[in-house]
Amino acid sequence: LHMGKTMKEDLTVVAKYINKLYPPEFNVFSIYAELYHNYFASQAKKNAESHLEDKDIYLLLSWVHNFYPKDMRKDHALAMELDKVKLGSLLPSSLSKELENKYLDSEEVTVKNSLSRCLDKEIQRWKEDKEPEKLNGHFQSELLGIFVIQSIYSSQKRAEDISQAVGEELSRRLLKELPAFLRSYRDAFEDFKEKSKKHRYYKPILIANINNCWNFR
Repeated sequence: LHMGKTMKEDLTVVAKYINKLYPPEFNVFSIYAELYHNYFASQAKKNAESHLEDKDIYLLLSWVHNFYPKDMRKDHALAMELDKVKLGSLLPSSLSKELENKYLDSEEVTVKNSLSRCLDKEIQRWKEDKEPEKLNGHFQSELLGIFVIQSIYSSQKRAEDISQAVGEELSRRLLKELPAFLRSYRDAFEDFKEKSKKHRYYKPILIANINNCWNFR
């Protein structure tokens, strides 16, 4: 953040004031821009090659795909001058791709584990002597129906915020996880239906799970 802010502010000063103090052939703005970019890129590469937590990988990819090319280089005071310089990306494409794969692998596992924990909690609720919650007057599981859908949607949205390609790849992966989760849900529900017919709230629990189906569709 400090480097990005410094680069943006300094290059704005160069574009507005310093550039016109030199003959055009000196390419003053280009020299400043390239030096700042090279240093920024070297620091990004150094970070990318170190051990990063998942949140750091996400932040670094956000800089590579969004903050740097869009927020900084498309700034109205800099865009025209920067378009002439052709600075390139903050990271080599191979290293950027490696980080993207790490992020996708981690996010896929996170969502998968989150869905599994959610189902375990739901199964535990079926065993309790409690009536299911009502939403808009109908029995429904807010935890299962809403949480699962929100988990998948928010994960896709975060990935799309990095880039469209990353978002599409995560969507493809999660479209494999969702059917696997739904099969586990179906098997657990069938088991409950078969073994828990004497449960005090057997019928409301059945209704709640049937109502969840619409949300999942």
